[in-house]
Amino acid sequence: MDRAIIAILRGVTPDEVVPIAHEIMKAGITKIEVPLNSPDAVESIRRLVKDNAGRALIGAGTVLTVAQVEAVHDAGGKLIVSPNCDPEVIAHTKALGMESWPGIFTPTEAFSALQAGATGLKLFPGNMAGPGGMKALRAVLPSGTQVYAVGGAGPENFDQWGAASADGFGIGSAIYKLGMSAADVRARADEIVTAYDKVFP
Repeated sequence: MDRAIIAILRGVTPDEVVPIAHEIMKAGITKIEVPLNSPDAVESIRRLVKDNAGRALIGAGTVLTVAQVEAVHDAGGKLIVSPNCDPEVIAHTKALGMESWPGIFTPTEAFSALQAGATGLKLFPGNMAGPGGMKALRAVLPSGTQVYAVGGAGPENFDQWGAASADGFGIGSAIYKLGMSAADVRARADEIVTAYDKVFP
């Protein structure tokens, strides 16, 4: 099952990223993002790609520039997630054959992202928009637009987001916090998958 969940490993280090990713994948989450403001993030991505053998979609978050897109691409990453909507970053990501998930908060940003070729939209911060904001935004978006809620979305409220038409989620501190063991991450990942599967069977 290809769950619409991106695991966000903010703060993870290259030496711990592979065992943590293994547990996330075993739990059933196959999209993994290493934010570029993590220690030596590109090296973590490189190690994940080398170890992964096509089992998961690997990439970077907090991607702000074309140069960063290039670095992630050179490391073998295929997923680019940003906190903002930068049409140049989106277009370059797509030109390199990678998935582009820019952060948007308003209809203006959403349509700018889609026009630039975004794969899908990251509603961020989700806890500011809330499910009500998602529902209102959905009313004007083109049919079939993929929208993930990021920030404030987790097992405790997947049902509310699902009712508001969220297609998926980016999950950060609910799945990984700095210093957590692979076993801790697995326990959280299992909880997230169980909750997700109840809302999105």
